[in-house]
Amino acid sequence: MAGQESDTRQIHQASLILGSLAEGVFTVDPACKITFFNRAAEIITGFRATDVVGRLCSDVFRTELCDRDCPLQQSLRTGRTVKNFEIDILTTRGTTEAVSVSTAPLVASDGQRIGAVETMRDLSPIRTLRRELSGKYVFEDFVSKNAAVREIVNMLPRVAKSDAPVLLRGPRGTGKELLAVAIHNTSSRSAGPLEKVGCGAMPHALVDAEMFGQVRDTDPAASRRLVGRVEAANGGTLFLDEVGALPLAVQTKLLGVLDRGEMTPVGANEAMRVDVRVIAATGLDLERLVVAGRFDQHLLARLNAIPLRIPPLNERREDVPVLVQHFVDRLNHRIGRNIQGVTDKGMAVLMRYAFPGNVRELENVIEQAYVVTAGPLIDRRDLPPHVVTGAKAKEAASLRGLRSGAKWAKPALDVERRRLSRVLARNLWNIPRAAAELGMHRTTLWRRIKQLQIAPP
Repeated sequence: MAGQESDTRQIHQASLILGSLAEGVFTVDPACKITFFNRAAEIITGFRATDVVGRLCSDVFRTELCDRDCPLQQSLRTGRTVKNFEIDILTTRGTTEAVSVSTAPLVASDGQRIGAVETMRDLSPIRTLRRELSGKYVFEDFVSKNAAVREIVNMLPRVAKSDAPVLLRGPRGTGKELLAVAIHNTSSRSAGPLEKVGCGAMPHALVDAEMFGQVRDTDPAASRRLVGRVEAANGGTLFLDEVGALPLAVQTKLLGVLDRGEMTPVGANEAMRVDVRVIAATGLDLERLVVAGRFDQHLLARLNAIPLRIPPLNERREDVPVLVQHFVDRLNHRIGRNIQGVTDKGMAVLMRYAFPGNVRELENVIEQAYVVTAGPLIDRRDLPPHVVTGAKAKEAASLRGLRSGAKWAKPALDVERRRLSRVLARNLWNIPRAAAELGMHRTTLWRRIKQLQIAPP
């Protein structure tokens, strides 16, 4: 009896110590059910201790090792420690986080194994910095909970294996160039060049020579031949940003590159062979340009072999909190501060703002607020004035629409009221959980509950 009390006291003392550590720590019993989860583990994974204690470790983290080479199970089975084992875990934020784990058995005073302990260290900052330093991106950089974006991300490995042209559609700032870079870096052409061309930035008179090169006989002091962007991409990938800005004559020559793998430099008499994969991007309606006679319909058909549409940020509001935390974490690791995130009031503003500049604008807003804030949380007052003003205007318009009582709006409001009521009931009116299921911030959910006059049963 005295031995059991001694073990209990030791476990309690150990819990106090482990709870204060900067590294993530959790323990499991012999059945691999979680028995302890410290604050640092909550921060790294997004899980709360109250939600995971008592659950199987494999049901929480769902790593690729859970069913085979689990380090915790190795320590439980063999009694040995496992050090610095790198794995990827799935967080509540919908992201995959890289962690380094070490495990060891927990042994009682009588020598019996009563469980195991695992420590985890967040490796995501290290991987992110490596990618930024090398200029390379991988699919995990696309942080999103949105179903449409996740579908694109899931397709990218198959797209990368193909050599077919890709047409990326979406407004500015949605990440089209990032997608192009990721496709190239994971393709068989990754060892070759990635040539990026801003089609809208080239003067029309020089586009032909810039794209396809030029043979120069008029200036004997100059080089005999100017190498164009298509030739520079030979053996790799040619990324054409804002492809709709190309002149029709250049579009026709580009079609020859896609159809025959040939191009003719300006001033040359013979075509030359090139081997490039073309990824094009546009925020324009190319079909409308075809009707207007400003875009070649055959080129559109070739480019559209693999069409991918990236939705604007205002169509995927559930991504705002995830992206905000992603940008804050990245700034912390780059600059060395310890900003924890955004206050509820600040997040409510961000959730209401329209973000015409999409993800790029959100990143700029967070970087500006990060510099201004004294910490530890970015607040509403730290956000740029135009964001706060824009959010207020949108909220006022929404409230006017609710108060107007327009007949056309009532059915839609009834549908939303029933949907929110079902989700709230399913989560026993736990607002944070219901908001997570709905893909919105809890402040937004509270406001909608009040506006729609939803009451607990």
